[in-house]
Amino acid sequence: MKLKAFVFLLAVHVLAMAASADSAVAKPNVLFISMDDLNDWIGCLGGHPQTKTPNLDRLAKSGVLFTNAHCAAPSCNPSRTAIFTGLPPHRSGLYHNGQKMRDVLPNAVLIPRYFAKHGYWSAGAGKLLHYMIDPPSWDDYFPDKAKDNPLPETFYPAKRPVNLPVGGPWQYVETDWAELDVTDKEYGGDWSVTEWIGKQLTREHDKPFFLACGIYRPHEPWFVPKEYFKPFPLDSIQPGPGFKADDLDDVPPAGQKIGRNRYFEHIQKHGQWKQAIQSYLAAIYFADAMLGRVLDALEHGPNRDHTILVLWSDHGWHLGEKEHWQKFTGWRQCTRVPLIIRVPGGKSGAVCDQPVSLVDLYRTLTDLCALPAPDGISAHSLVPLLENPEADWTHPAITQLSHPEEYAISTRSWRYIHYRNGEEELYDIQNDPHEWTNLAMKPEHAAKLADLRTLAPQNPVPVPEVPVASLPTLEWHSAGDTVPPSKPDGGTFDVFFTNNRPQPVELCWMTPTGEPKSYGQIEPKGQKRQSTRPGAVWMVRDGDQKTLGHFVIGDRSARAIVPALNR
Repeated sequence: MKLKAFVFLLAVHVLAMAASADSAVAKPNVLFISMDDLNDWIGCLGGHPQTKTPNLDRLAKSGVLFTNAHCAAPSCNPSRTAIFTGLPPHRSGLYHNGQKMRDVLPNAVLIPRYFAKHGYWSAGAGKLLHYMIDPPSWDDYFPDKAKDNPLPETFYPAKRPVNLPVGGPWQYVETDWAELDVTDKEYGGDWSVTEWIGKQLTREHDKPFFLACGIYRPHEPWFVPKEYFKPFPLDSIQPGPGFKADDLDDVPPAGQKIGRNRYFEHIQKHGQWKQAIQSYLAAIYFADAMLGRVLDALEHGPNRDHTILVLWSDHGWHLGEKEHWQKFTGWRQCTRVPLIIRVPGGKSGAVCDQPVSLVDLYRTLTDLCALPAPDGISAHSLVPLLENPEADWTHPAITQLSHPEEYAISTRSWRYIHYRNGEEELYDIQNDPHEWTNLAMKPEHAAKLADLRTLAPQNPVPVPEVPVASLPTLEWHSAGDTVPPSKPDGGTFDVFFTNNRPQPVELCWMTPTGEPKSYGQIEPKGQKRQSTRPGAVWMVRDGDQKTLGHFVIGDRSARAIVPALNR
């Protein structure tokens, strides 16, 4: 069956369902579900033997499970932007979390807005983009889209951190875990999101809907109700099957630098590795339960038989594999993600191991819903694979790292990683699914290496500079506060100091022994771009060398505004 015939039959099926229900719905609904930071630790992907994901597994049995699906980027912002715009990072220019989508792509039409333009009611709940809602793209949203904050109120411990001490200014503030003595409803968060989504699924609609559900767990912090910890006794916890000690030994220096990011060493030092794995498994189990609420609402509501369901995760997660913690890498542990698509009248229980990219979901949905595809989005629809998981497929899945010259390429049997300095990795996935043996330097694989190099992203756009106005703002500590010494710890980046006072001010770096070292003046309404490091302290004083206040540098580029009046 060809693509056009498949889409035609789908449309006929949906129209028949609508007619039988005496409904005005003429096109299929779309339920678009995201789970945040979820790697392959789900039952149907076999990523960890102890995981419990009954709802993900039952969904896979009712649709097509893609076992070789990859994110467009191994971090939240570029991955989600690629999904919702249909543009891979090397074409959009959005490469990392420090950028803002609308700074880089002010005119991009996101999936919900495009569907709304074609007669759909578009609504969402929870985190779908990178800590923003983009209100004009949605007809309705929970929480209130006017606030542009996608996260509803969630119960967190009053005193933090709970289990993992902060190792320094380089550490992400949410890296922590604990079981909470609360019910799901008291916890809020994803329970509230899925409650709202469930209400939309159990009511009749006067037009087709594009409904997106952002389940935040298992994103950090791994705080979930204690009920979800019970299946994972601490003394039974095992590392993921992809873990191998000294796995970076055959990785080039560029890969080793990305791999050893201090978190894993810090977690082991404090005896928290098992606790962290336990908490990640508990967070997955909780997220799966929240998914179950959504699936039940759809199953028992009036929209069951004419709703396309797509479930995806934005990227994977390392818990010690390649000596790494977190995301941001080109290895399969980070790029490979759950992807399940269920189409009314389509295949159930099917498995596809062809390499596919999440950036292709936009085109896939427009094809499934018989809508004209927007100009410029990814041209690779997954519909042929939904019809026949073994269909010819010549497209690799490309995962772009934070620099145009750094990327990973996934084919059906091979993976290739390229770093900006030219260093490479090559893995035979059929025989080495955990990427334990780098074959890039083996002469017998030179031809395969050459073939994979030809699949590199072509003519990547450069990384645009983040506008200063879009950077986070550092807290101003007024003169009444004690100025601490610097405790620099981590790599360098730029901070932009702005003087809003009517007089010049002097910018001083506080040395580790507490002495101020002048870095020059900033004129009234002037700005100074200064290279610095996490934990550095910058003191500001007036022309009489009177201290006005200071800033403590965080873990990323920011702006530091000296207020017009001292406060």
